[in-house]
Amino acid sequence: MLGEMKKKFGFPVLTDIHETWQVEPVAEVVDVLQIPAFLCRQTDLLVEAGRSGRKVNIKKGQFLHPEDIRFSIGKVLKGRGEEWEEVTREKSEKAGIWVTERGSCFGYRNLVVDMRSLVIMGQYAPVIFDATHSVQLPGGAGGKSGGQREFVAPLSRAAAGVGVDGFFFETHYDPDSALSDGPNMVTPRQLEEILRKVMEIGRVVKT
Repeated sequence: MLGEMKKKFGFPVLTDIHETWQVEPVAEVVDVLQIPAFLCRQTDLLVEAGRSGRKVNIKKGQFLHPEDIRFSIGKVLKGRGEEWEEVTREKSEKAGIWVTERGSCFGYRNLVVDMRSLVIMGQYAPVIFDATHSVQLPGGAGGKSGGQREFVAPLSRAAAGVGVDGFFFETHYDPDSALSDGPNMVTPRQLEEILRKVMEIGRVVKT
């Protein structure tokens, strides 16, 4: 299905992998292999993703200190056959490795975005801010995740002000009827306005 969409629309494709055996067949189709947040410390998965030669995006676990993302990056570098004991942003950029912030767990059923983490992780790799997953309320909707989509826009503006390298958004024409992650999604119209402001801020920050 991903291959068909890529062929039809011509967009680069990113998708999660969860087990080592998935790396090779998925890498034949997609442009970026994504390591889910809860698997960001799984050594075998990270090393195998590195061996694939594809770009790799590592989502920082909600339980992980931002400084410790360097160890996850190091495992991908090891899979690339590169020097991995010391991780630098330059090395990650060259190897095609990104990291993504999606909030940290502070208390039950709540994620908080510490803007310092964007700066800290930026020492080790280009940083993507996952604006919609960051407003999740894990388990906060009676056995499934809730969310507070009203905070997607302000958190995105804050991340742009910090100077992140990119953004991740989930969008749906009718978020309340989405099969997954609806409470933290925004509509395409809302996304358009968010992106306009984010890009304005980004231009100011980079001048």
